[in-house]
Amino acid sequence: MMRGIKIIVEKHPDGYIAYPLGIKGIVIGEGDTYEEALADVKSAIQFHIETFGPEVLETESPVLEAFVAETKDSFDYA
Repeated sequence: MMRGIKIIVEKHPDGYIAYPLGIKGIVIGEGDTYEEALADVKSAIQFHIETFGPEVLETESPVLEAFVAETKDSFDYA
């Protein structure tokens, strides 16, 4: 059975990382470009499912949508 998986892709100074939402376990992809990171995480997801079985997929992902928010508030972190 196929279903969509939400994937977060982050841009960092040294490249991109990508990770899925709603999967049991840790799955990460990386690459020099957005496309490379996305392809890498898709391959990692497939490997994760083949290795640990389809039960690593939530039957219904608890994640409906993902948002990125930013605040201009200052925080003490010292």
